[in-house]
Amino acid sequence: MQSETINWAELDWKEELSNSIVSIDQLKEYIAMDEEEEKKLREVVKVHPMKIPRYYLSLVNPDDPHDPVRKMCLPDTNELIVAGSMGETTKDPYGDDKHDKGNGVLHKYDYTALIVATEFCAMYCRHCFRKRMVGKPNNQTLKDFAAATCYVAEHPEIRNVVISGGDPMMLPNSVLRQMLMPLAEIDTLDFVRIGSRTPVTYPIRLFDDELMDLLAEFNEKKTLYFPTHFNHANEITPTATKAIKRLRHAGITVNNQAVLLRGVNDSAEAIRDLMSNSLRIGVNPYYLYQCMPVARVRHHFQIPLKQGIEIVDRAKQWLDGYGKRFKFIIGHDIGKLEICGMSEGKIVLKQIHARSGHSDQASRVIIQDLDDKAGWVNF
Repeated sequence: MQSETINWAELDWKEELSNSIVSIDQLKEYIAMDEEEEKKLREVVKVHPMKIPRYYLSLVNPDDPHDPVRKMCLPDTNELIVAGSMGETTKDPYGDDKHDKGNGVLHKYDYTALIVATEFCAMYCRHCFRKRMVGKPNNQTLKDFAAATCYVAEHPEIRNVVISGGDPMMLPNSVLRQMLMPLAEIDTLDFVRIGSRTPVTYPIRLFDDELMDLLAEFNEKKTLYFPTHFNHANEITPTATKAIKRLRHAGITVNNQAVLLRGVNDSAEAIRDLMSNSLRIGVNPYYLYQCMPVARVRHHFQIPLKQGIEIVDRAKQWLDGYGKRFKFIIGHDIGKLEICGMSEGKIVLKQIHARSGHSDQASRVIIQDLDDKAGWVNF
């Protein structure tokens, strides 16, 4: 299947979802695998479901086992390794459970509420840090829109809301309207963010005129930002570019939150190209996350922090001011930490967000010894 043979912009987004690859039998029609690999991959998808849109699969070079796009969407036998060479793993590296207020509302930082709107995505990314819940029934997603809105309204310290998941863009337009419009009436909210990887994995969704009218209508009432998740320049296709333009024409600012991933973008050249090409289509580089120590992810996707710092430092040498505005980030249980660099063998961190009740930790500088192989920091 070649991407250029299909006009993705003309497809009905709901109907096309039914064509997604969700089984190993389907995958075998596109990707060659031997009998032993097939057997192990069937074990993998029992633990972590597979879902790959035809559009995204069309970006994979089937003849290259090291293709970076392939690594993000195809199940891998490494996912059977719960803990490996990079160290201990956890199911909840960001501490979501500690800040769960029920009904899909997470309130970790005083000024931000995160609403987990759905457990579904257009694609189940193999590096997902919410791998324990995405694509699976759970009790941590939104069930009552009105109750979530009331929580935000009753906490005037909340100045912005992030609607995340899963992927909120997988919800019907009518449901998105029910979710968004009440937020527009909360005076204490400065802005709202919708976190979605659809511009990358399923841009078909953004060719829905009704959806774009809804987002533009909301943006007139309350400023709307759209954080997305390009990890590699190969994902920045003509179709994705058109989808981004539609968001921008609606007046919506699009920012990018990438993850540093072994075998995907773990070179200075890959990071340079990602940031440069993002800017070319009007997407602002925002965060580059260190891969979290997630079970069935860390072993094969995380790289040592020292190596990551070297990659980022080299990439920034080639980037202009807008390209190098992104922060290299650890999304830690204690809050977000900016990785500033190395000094005399020690890692230098700046805490940029702190948990509720720990405001004294915000903006502090942390300097720690760092082992050459360490992929995470502990406190």
